[in-house]
Amino acid sequence: MALASCALTQSYALDCRDSLGGVTEVYFIEAQNVTGVTEASGGGTLTAITKSAGKVFRKYELVPGTSSMTETINANQQNGTVFYAQELSIILNKLQANTRNEILLLAQNNLKAVVGDANGKYWYLGRVNSIMVSGGNGATGTAQGDRSGYTLTFSGAEKQMAPEVQASVIAGLIA
Repeated sequence: MALASCALTQSYALDCRDSLGGVTEVYFIEAQNVTGVTEASGGGTLTAITKSAGKVFRKYELVPGTSSMTETINANQQNGTVFYAQELSIILNKLQANTRNEILLLAQNNLKAVVGDANGKYWYLGRVNSIMVSGGNGATGTAQGDRSGYTLTFSGAEKQMAPEVQASVIAGLIA
C-alpha cells in the first residue's frame, strides 16, 4: 500500500529544446566549513548556504565541453531502499605545481560542491554525506595538440538528488 507522502504531485510535458549539457564551473569547500543550508518551501531549491566565519568556496573555472556531473538512481526493490550516487568529473588543463598542490588538498578532504552547468543553473553536491576525490590522473598526451593536465573524479551518495542552488546565492560563496 502506497503512503500518502509518496503520492505524485505533477505531470511532465515536453518543453523547448533549449537545454545544454556540460559543467562550466565548480565551487569547493571543506565539508566542515558549511554550517547550514536553507531550502525553499516545497523543497528542491536552496536559498542560502551558510559558511564558517572567514571561510569561502574556491571557484574552479572549467573549459567548456570537458567536465560533467551525473546522478545515478540506485534502487533495490527487495530491500526497499533508494539512494543517489553523485559523480563529478572535471578537467584541469596544464600540469603545474600549484594545481598539483591543490589536488593533494582536494584528495585529503570531505567536500561540498556547487556545480554550475551550461544552462546557468547551480547544483549542490554532497549535501549530507559530502563528496570525495575517488579517482583521477595527471597526464600529458603524445602529440603537441594533446591535453597536458589533470582529470579528477569526485563521488558521493545521498538520500536525495542534488538540490538546485538559487543563482543569487553564488556571489556569497566566494565572499
